[in-house]
Amino acid sequence: MNEAVKIWLVTTDHLEDGLWFPEEADFKAGMNYVAVLAAEESVSVLAFVLMSNHVHFVLAGTCEDVEHFINELKRRNSKYLRIKYGIDKLLKGNDVDLREIPIENESVERAVAYVQMNPVAANICAYPTQYPWGSGNVFFNVTAPKGVRLDSISSRARIRILHSKSYVPGHWLVGEDGYILPSSYVKWENVEKMFRTPGRMDYFLRTSSKARTRLESGERAIPGFKDQTVLLALPDLCRTLFQKESFEELSQNQKVEMLRQLRYRFSSNVHQLARVTHLSYDAAAKLMDSHVD
Repeated sequence: MNEAVKIWLVTTDHLEDGLWFPEEADFKAGMNYVAVLAAEESVSVLAFVLMSNHVHFVLAGTCEDVEHFINELKRRNSKYLRIKYGIDKLLKGNDVDLREIPIENESVERAVAYVQMNPVAANICAYPTQYPWGSGNVFFNVTAPKGVRLDSISSRARIRILHSKSYVPGHWLVGEDGYILPSSYVKWENVEKMFRTPGRMDYFLRTSSKARTRLESGERAIPGFKDQTVLLALPDLCRTLFQKESFEELSQNQKVEMLRQLRYRFSSNVHQLARVTHLSYDAAAKLMDSHVD
């Protein structure tokens, strides 16, 4: 391996007043952007997860190539959000932490486990294999992936699916949910060789910092509601409770009550409330502490 090629943990800051992926369709688009970049860029994807307001990757490559990969993902997803929602420059200021991972002392194993456990720590699922937006179901999977080869799909359909005219290997598989399966491009053989056995990987998952944080904070073991679920319910609650079409139309007192309703109905914390209402964390916290007149 080239001396300049190293392994990196790549993490974007959590957006506090917006989402990378407001809807399920946006997650699918994001998954396909990852696949396209995995085909285009000079990096190897070892593990990744797309969360609603941030992303994590374990990548192998030069520092320059890895930086270009994550910046290009931000650029493409930002363009997608602008075209679909009219949201401009949401990801431009989304800072990225790029951290080199030493290959000794099981550091890479811990980094992969950290990434895989993110949706579990967020109470979205009980185990990483249940989360579809990442590499959670790729490793030590005894079931053969099911999908259709990309080269069996028409050129027009490929462009529509990938949101890109870029070349992607024809033998890669598109799953029934409409995105390229991560098993097509994630270097799962390398990761499995590193962990050696499913039991050893399970040990790292259960003892990862994300798992410990969840246990120490006393969070519920059952999955919580995803941002997208709360986001979809918000307009209906605005109409039902206040005969308004959106959160932005509510008065100050109505916004206070709406946040309390969301917390009661969905067990939302302040971070989630800020994301789905496009408020800053401080503004959401201030409203939560307010008294209705």
